[in-house]
Parts: sequence; structure tokens; C-alpha cells
Amino acid sequence: MTTPAPLDPLQSLYDAGRGNALPLSAALAALYGPLALPAPPPERPYVVANFVASLDGVVALDDAGRTGGGEISGHNVHDRAVMGLLRAAADAVIVGAGTLRADPDHLWTAAHIYPPLADAYRALRSALGKPHPPLDVIVTASGDVDPYLPVFRSDAVRPLVVTTDRGAAHLRAQNPPPSLRIASVGDVPRVTARAILDAVARAQVPDGATNALALVEGGPHLMADFYSEGLLDEQFLTLAPQVVGRAGASARPGLVEGVRLAPGHAVWGDLLSVKRAASHLFLRYAFPTRA
Repeated sequence: MTTPAPLDPLQSLYDAGRGNALPLSAALAALYGPLALPAPPPERPYVVANFVASLDGVVALDDAGRTGGGEISGHNVHDRAVMGLLRAAADAVIVGAGTLRADPDHLWTAAHIYPPLADAYRALRSALGKPHPPLDVIVTASGDVDPYLPVFRSDAVRPLVVTTDRGAAHLRAQNPPPSLRIASVGDVPRVTARAILDAVARAQVPDGATNALALVEGGPHLMADFYSEGLLDEQFLTLAPQVVGRAGASARPGLVEGVRLAPGHAVWGDLLSVKRAASHLFLRYAFPTRA
């Protein structure tokens, strides 16, 4: 098998330099440069999100078979490598059921998204004292997911479904595999961002480690919950140099869907860093949050 050539380093255009530097391996430091994250708040994980968007703000196409972020980024290798870096640092990767249905064979692990850096990602987890896989957290109010998809049966992840009482009953009726853990947030119509973080905090972590960093990867309605509840600390956003357009009643979503924040509840970010790979920009913003 041919070994892929090393990626060109991301060009750093601006970095505010906040937080504590992660112990990146030489390969990851050469690619990304320093990556620092603040300590988590005492009552919940530190929450970051990672998305890719087109120049006109679209994060997913509505074409059959083309609903993933790869279609937006142009399957950009730097975007995948940075996604792997964030997953490698995370204790939990949180996605909505719609994201799972769009890519049912996916595993939300660093090695799965960018295999050439698998060893470097494992080294980072080890250096962080995280030898075990992250929680792969699937959020669904209805419980309408296939409990036998790869994410629920792979040894590479620790799957957790966060759902309602109704959704939990629906899942348990399907005889899910023992590896699938179900956390119900109660007899409620929907699963809030706060309830998700509470479920992640309650999840058993091997060897006494803590769920200190949660990574949200979508979709846009899940992002709306975290933004509207003031529970997103940072947004990593890859800006892809394409314009995809919308027409009529197009379902092509933006970063946040299902809630209007501005003008009454506008959320303004503080720019933390800007990096560049050719014509792709890698942006990072911090946001004010509520405890």
C-alpha cells in the first residue's frame, strides 16, 4: 500500500493564543501548529463544534447521496485532517440522528475520518490520558435509528444514544446489541442541548477519566439548540471556496436551522484563529456561554 505524502502545513494567519496547549505529536504540530483549549467549566464539558460551509453559507446539499460535508469541502484532505485532530482530543462526539442517517456507515473517530494520521491521533489521546475511544453520542427524540448500524457495533467507539422515554422504549423494542447504551432524558417532546451534556456527564468513563471536551458535528438543528441555549464555547468552521446556491423551497441548510437568533438574540463570536490551506480557510470563534 502506498503511504500518502505528508500534508502541507496549514498557514497560520492569526492566532489569539488562548488556553492550554495540547501535547500534539510532531506530525500534528507540523500540520496544525499549536492548538490550545481552555479548561472546561466545573459543571459541564467544554463544548466545541466543527463544520464546513460554502461561501454562501450552505453546510449540506439536498441532493440524494450528496448530503455530507465532503460535498461542501470538495473532500478536502486538510478539512478531514483537522476534523480528525478535534475528534482525537474529544471525550464525546455528538451528532443528531439525521447526520447518522445521511452517513450510516460512518464512525465518529479520528482514524475513520483521516486514516493516514491514525497513529498520530492515537498518540495524542494517549498523551492526554485518554486511551479509550470517545463516546459517540447519537441524539434522537423518537429513537428512530437502526441499532445495528456500524457505530453501535464497533469496538472503535463507545456508542451512547440520548433520547426521550418514548425513544428509549422504541429502541429497546428492537433488541439492540449490548454495546449500545441508551440514556433517556425523560418524558419530554425533545432533547435539549443541556440534557445532552447532562447525559454525557453521567456516562461512565473508563479508568476514572472525565468527559472534559465535547465535540458537536451536527446537524444544523442540533447546532441551533447549542447556540440558542448558550452552550457552545467554540466554533471551528472550514470555509470552502465554492458557491452552491439555493432555489425555491430548497432544503439546503445553513449552519443553524430551526431558530431565529438575530436581531433579538444575536450571537456574536470572538475570532480566535485563522488558518489557510490553498483557498480553504479554517476559522475558529469563541462564544459567550451560560453555565
